[in-house]
Amino acid sequence: MPTNILQFIVLLACMAMLTIVMGKWLAHAFIGSKHSSPERWTYKLFGIDPNESMTWGRYAAALVLTNAAMMLLGYLLLRVQTWMPLNPLALSAQTPALAFNTAASFITNTNWQAYSGEASLSNFSQMAVITFLMMTGAATGVAAGAAFIRGLGRANTQNFGSFWVDVTRIIYRVFLPLCFVMALVYVWQGIPQTLSSQVMATTMEGVKQHIILGAVASFETIKHIGTNGGGFFGMNAAHPFENPTPITNALHILSMPLIPAALTYAFGSILARRRQGWVFFGTFLVLFIGFLAMVYSAEQSGNPLLAAAGADQALTAAQPGGNMEGKELRFGIAGTSLFVATTTAATTGSVNAMHDSLTPLGGAVPLAQMMLNSVFGGAGVGFINLIQYAILTIFLVGMMIGRTPEFLGKKIEAREIKLVMLAVLAHPLSILGFTALAVVWPGTTDSLNNPGAHGFSEILYAYTSGTANNGSAFAGLNANTPFFNTTIGLSMLVGRYLTMLPMLAVAGSLAAKKSVPETQGTLPTATPLFLVLTLCVIVMVGGLTFLPAMVLGPIVEHIDMLAGRLY
Repeated sequence: MPTNILQFIVLLACMAMLTIVMGKWLAHAFIGSKHSSPERWTYKLFGIDPNESMTWGRYAAALVLTNAAMMLLGYLLLRVQTWMPLNPLALSAQTPALAFNTAASFITNTNWQAYSGEASLSNFSQMAVITFLMMTGAATGVAAGAAFIRGLGRANTQNFGSFWVDVTRIIYRVFLPLCFVMALVYVWQGIPQTLSSQVMATTMEGVKQHIILGAVASFETIKHIGTNGGGFFGMNAAHPFENPTPITNALHILSMPLIPAALTYAFGSILARRRQGWVFFGTFLVLFIGFLAMVYSAEQSGNPLLAAAGADQALTAAQPGGNMEGKELRFGIAGTSLFVATTTAATTGSVNAMHDSLTPLGGAVPLAQMMLNSVFGGAGVGFINLIQYAILTIFLVGMMIGRTPEFLGKKIEAREIKLVMLAVLAHPLSILGFTALAVVWPGTTDSLNNPGAHGFSEILYAYTSGTANNGSAFAGLNANTPFFNTTIGLSMLVGRYLTMLPMLAVAGSLAAKKSVPETQGTLPTATPLFLVLTLCVIVMVGGLTFLPAMVLGPIVEHIDMLAGRLY
C-alpha cells in the first residue's frame, strides 16, 4: 500500500513539472509571430494567408468545415479499404454505419471503436485514416483552446487569430516533435514500428502462430499525447505490443493529461495571470485526486461477497490483493486504477484493463469523470469546459451578492450566460437522451451480456463515453449494430461541436468588450476560495444532472452486490 501511494505521488509530481515545461512550449506556439519554413510551405501549398484575421464566427466555420471534409475523406477510405494498398490480409471494407461511426469517432477526438483494430483495419487504414484523424482531430481541439485563450485576453477587437495558422503550428511545433521522440522511446521499449502486416512464428509445440504487426509505436504516441484513445489492437493498452513495460505504462499515463494540464499554465503565461492559471490547474488536480482515491479504494477492497464466504478458504483467498478481475498482473491494482482515472479524466479512452470488470463503485468513477467532463478533459476542449464552469460560478456568486459578475476584466452579461448554459446543457441532453432512446429501442437487450443495473450501466457508459469524446467502453455491450453505430456517432458530434462552438462564441463576445477596472465588489478569481467555489458548482451541477442515472446503474448494482445479487 505505501508503495502504491508513493507511485501516485511520483507520477503526480512529474505531471506538475511537465505542466510548466509544456505550458511554456504551448504559449510560444500560440503567440509566436514568426513562421518556420515547413509552415510557410504549407500555407503556400493550401493558399493560406497567415496574416488573415478571423472573427470567432469565421474561425468556427473554418474549424467545422475542415473537420467535416476530413471526416468525409475518412469515411470514404474506410468504405473502399478492400482496394487500398498495404492490405495483404484482404480485410473487407467497413459497413456504412460502422464507417460513419469510425470517421465521426476519430475526427471528434473520441476514438470509440466498435471493431477490433487488428482484425478489421489494414495498415493503410490504420495510418491514412486512423492516425491521420487522430493527429488533425486533436490539433483542432488544441487550436480551439488557443483561440479561446486569446479571446479571453483581448479587448475591443473582433480578431480571433487564424484557424489555419493555429492548426499548422500545433501539428508542426507540438505534435510531430513530441510524437517523433516518444515513438523512438516506445520502439526502445519493445513496441513494434513496421509496415509489415504480419509475421509467422513457430511455437514450442511446433504450431504456426499468426502475429499481427504494424506501425504501432507512432500510433501510440498521438493516441495518448492527443488524448485520442482507441487501440491498434482490440486489447488496447493491455496488449503487450501497445504497452509492454512499466515504463510505457507510466509514459502513457503522463502523456494523457500533458496538454490539458499545460493549457492552464499557457493561459496564465499568455494573459500574464499566472496565479489564475494555477487555480485552474488546482481545480483539475483536486478533482482528479478525489476520483483516483475512489477507484483505487474500491478496487483494492475487492468484492465483499468473497470475504463473506469465510467458510471456503479458496474463496477467501481469491482476492488477497483486491479485485484483479479483468486486470493485467504486471500493472496491478495501483497501475490500473491510475490508468482508469487518467484515461477518463483526460477523455482519452485508452484502457489497460477491462472497465466492465471494475467493482460497481470503481466503475462509477470513469462514468462520473466523463459526465463532469472537466477533470483535465481532452486536448484543448477540457480547458474550455472548465472555463464554462468558472463563468457559471462567477455568475451565481454575483447574483448572490447582488453585483454584476466580471471575469478577467470583462462583464458577464445575458448573452454569455445563455451561451454557457447551451454548452452546459448539450452534454447531459446527449447522454441522457440517447441512453433513454436506447433503453426502449427494440433489440437493445440482444446487445447486452448482462441484465439489470449492470446492463443499464453498459448503455449509459457507451453514450457518456461518446458524448464526452472519450471512447472507452463497458465492453459487455455489443455496439456494432446499425442503431448503436449511428446514435453513438451522433452523440460524438453533439458532444464535440455543441459544447465547443458556444464557448468560442463566449470568447468572441468577451474579446469584443472593453476591459473594466476591478473594484471592491469584484469577485477575486485567482484565490483558493474561487477554486473551492468552482469545485462546488461542478459537483453540484453534475450531481443534480446525472445522479438519477447513476442511481439506476452503478449505485443500484453496488447495493445489489451487498445484498448478494450479482450480474
